[in-house]
Amino acid sequence: MTARRQGWIRRIAAAVLLAASAAPAWAFDLNDLQAQLREAPVVRGQFVQQKFLRSLPQPLTSTGLFTLSAQDGLLWELRAPLHQDLLLTSSAIFRRDDGGKWQALPQAVGAGRETRMFLTVLSGDTRSLQDNFDISLSGSAGDWQLVMTPKAALLKQIFTDIRISGGKLVQRIELRETQGDKTVMEMKNTRADTKLNDDERRDFES
Repeated sequence: MTARRQGWIRRIAAAVLLAASAAPAWAFDLNDLQAQLREAPVVRGQFVQQKFLRSLPQPLTSTGLFTLSAQDGLLWELRAPLHQDLLLTSSAIFRRDDGGKWQALPQAVGAGRETRMFLTVLSGDTRSLQDNFDISLSGSAGDWQLVMTPKAALLKQIFTDIRISGGKLVQRIELRETQGDKTVMEMKNTRADTKLNDDERRDFES
């Protein structure tokens, strides 16, 4: 075998090895992300939400607990700076009153669509998101980032983009608004489960 031919073989072998090592990163796409996030029918954890307003020097910060059910919706339990429980479903938003009962909140025009979008973002339903956003995914299954740029006219008026990042579960959501404000939500101590507990089931069924 000539030296020239040996050189070509070495280069081809190196290219094959490089392609093999890079394949896992190339293979992680939107379908893989959606399947990964849907492995957890129920997700619980804590949240820290910061609202950055151009008119304020410091962000408005709130903290609490959340339970996300892919089938039922989102239970959002605000614990600071005030105590308030919200229940978000695909069709309505509810607030728990002083007597412990859920009361439907009036929704402005378009609010129902925004609620559904928020639930879709948290659950990682990438197919539904593609109806309203141009989506760019980077990273791997253990460390990914999704950048969503609105293509629907109504959403373009509200957001410049939405950035979601995480690993096995969603860890951070950043909503950037057209007027310069932004909201950052960080999900902490998240854990996956296969079903709701009895209290959570009663909340969603009430």
